[in-house]
Amino acid sequence: MDMKFFTSEDSGKAISEKNNVSVHLCAHTIEKPFSCSICNKHFSQKRYLMNHYRIHANEKPYSCDVCNKQFSRKYGLKLHLRTHTNEKPYSCDVCYKKFSKKGALTRHYLVHTDEKPYSCDVCNKTFSRKFGLKLHLRTHTTEKPHSCDVCYKKFSKKGALTRHYLVNTDEKPYSCDVCNKQFSRKFGLKLHLRTHTNEKPHSCDVCYKKFSNKGDLTRHYLIHTDEKPYSCDVCNKQFSRKYGLNLHLRTHTNEKPYYCEVCSKQFSQRRFLNAHNHIHTNEKNYSCDVCKKEFFLKSSLITHSRTHRNEKPYSCDLCNKQFSLKNTLTKHYRVHTNEKPYSCDVCNKKFSYKSALSKHFLTHTNEKPYSCDVCDKKFSYKCVLSKHFLTHTNEKPYSCDVCNKRFSQKRSLNAHFHIHTNEKPYSCDVCSKQFTLKAYLNTHCRTHTSEKPFACVVCNQQFSQKGSLKKHFLTHTNEKPHSCDICYKQFSKKSDLTRHYRVHTNEKPYSCDLCNKQFSRKHFLNEHLRTHTNEKPYSCDICGKKFSQKSSFNTHYIHFHSNAVEKPYPCDVCNKQFTTKANLTTHCRTHTNEKPFSCDVCNKQFSQKSSLKKHCLTHTNEKPYSCGICSKAFSRKYGLNLHFRTHTDEKPYSCDLCQKQFTQKNFLNVHLRTHTKEKPYLCNVCGKEFSQQSSLSRHFHTHAIEKP
Repeated sequence: MDMKFFTSEDSGKAISEKNNVSVHLCAHTIEKPFSCSICNKHFSQKRYLMNHYRIHANEKPYSCDVCNKQFSRKYGLKLHLRTHTNEKPYSCDVCYKKFSKKGALTRHYLVHTDEKPYSCDVCNKTFSRKFGLKLHLRTHTTEKPHSCDVCYKKFSKKGALTRHYLVNTDEKPYSCDVCNKQFSRKFGLKLHLRTHTNEKPHSCDVCYKKFSNKGDLTRHYLIHTDEKPYSCDVCNKQFSRKYGLNLHLRTHTNEKPYYCEVCSKQFSQRRFLNAHNHIHTNEKNYSCDVCKKEFFLKSSLITHSRTHRNEKPYSCDLCNKQFSLKNTLTKHYRVHTNEKPYSCDVCNKKFSYKSALSKHFLTHTNEKPYSCDVCDKKFSYKCVLSKHFLTHTNEKPYSCDVCNKRFSQKRSLNAHFHIHTNEKPYSCDVCSKQFTLKAYLNTHCRTHTSEKPFACVVCNQQFSQKGSLKKHFLTHTNEKPHSCDICYKQFSKKSDLTRHYRVHTNEKPYSCDLCNKQFSRKHFLNEHLRTHTNEKPYSCDICGKKFSQKSSFNTHYIHFHSNAVEKPYPCDVCNKQFTTKANLTTHCRTHTNEKPFSCDVCNKQFSQKSSLKKHCLTHTNEKPYSCGICSKAFSRKYGLNLHFRTHTDEKPYSCDLCQKQFTQKNFLNVHLRTHTKEKPYLCNVCGKEFSQQSSLSRHFHTHAIEKP
């Protein structure tokens, strides 16, 4: 039999039967002559209407032989069967991806063409899918024709009203056969069952990520479109979902509609309440398969699981650093943007993180709500209390995978690990020096800015480091909690006690890799290493001269540039002026004869800490500075410098009156007295005056001999 074809004038498409021509033409004219007598919905074909009637009658004559699921249309069953057979008859001509539905393929094509055929009549915004346009239109229309008879709340959809009724009645007629959890809607039970089967039937056409429910897929699509149709009227922040906007608005109104029935604590979100409720029940339903650790929330378990897999799915676009949590990445971005959205109401100081603001606020209130059960010491932060408690238990839960060294804090382990990797990811923008930790970089940067953000509450002295402030504060409290088991001498810091022990043991744990010379302190080793590298990190801003030690730089600055330096601190006794308050304090001890620094070995006292350090070398016989010409060793670099002039015959100090030159400044000072006839040293016995202290000492022996 010959097939007769008819041609459509609108599309030019060939159609086999005349009645099919009528059906096809309806697609162009959008004529829908068939209407539903129940809901008045119109259809272009009678068979569509008949299929539609089954929705009202809840008639589902087509059932799946595999899972017994029922469908109102044969086509629906046909599509469903592909979920069992994994049949995907439709493939993309561009990337060859396959799909089970033709509609999914059609939507996928828009990814390649970037075509957005659906546009909003109100704001002309375009969309690739009709469903996206439908969601968007709700942002313009606030029509809510369906209202609740109980609380009069209105809804835009009848289904939303039905779901709302079930929430108010607390009726949950559907229960899970696996865990007995109950649900108010059959759809909720259906979604829940997928948590047991891990079924994810909805996949994204762009990135192929799969989801267990269609709503999650719809929300996920907004990531690709970057569409945020909902904006806050207060701060103009935009959101992809209205629900997100509603939650955000509570940050402005401080609304907390969810409260705990046990302790009456209030929360802005239901999920926060759910998480809080586990505190009272101590119920931990989720456990890790690897280490058996239990968690209140599934999200906490998922986050924890990444520590075993070392999975870090979130990476920074600027520095490629990877993170296991999305919110950690968000916080990390503030390192690049220098964004500080949280400010203190008292002093207006700004912070990148809310937790940092909370900690800062305690500095104003001086509140210390956390106390130690062992020693009753109080702390402002719970984390500091936890760290303090380890000093009683001596617990070190963090161990290095390379050398097995153990640490009480994770950050100490992280800092230690850089020793093995030699990684220094943080560099100074001024001098390009690199550091293993950001905290070290921040401390270093203050050497350039001279910033001293830490001030003593007793004497207002300022410090660039918090550790320096803590050490200083002990001078006011005179607290010395650490004592030596051998000589019972007490110390304010544990590190000082550790160094003191080396006086008894003569231990020198730090050795030079180049000459094998050993030192009792790391600081001495570092200074010694500069004799090999000739490194001079301290430079004078005025004359450009460089120094290997900060003390040498300070001495140089005072001796040669003292006139160029502002001296705002004068002495009340002799009116001598000083550049820093610390130097004035040290000077005042010459008047009061105060000597706060004492030697651990012989108890000799000193007015300056530097003098004590130099003295301590007489006990250890440690001489870290050696002459490169004759190998003679010295305990102080100053002694080495003076000795070196015996080889170079350098005499930098000259007399302005007779031009005589000297190797040391004190030799010049003694010589000047031959011109001025100054004799500052007086004998207490006979009143005779002398220009030099050595001459007075020799003279004093004559009185000792005179004694019978």
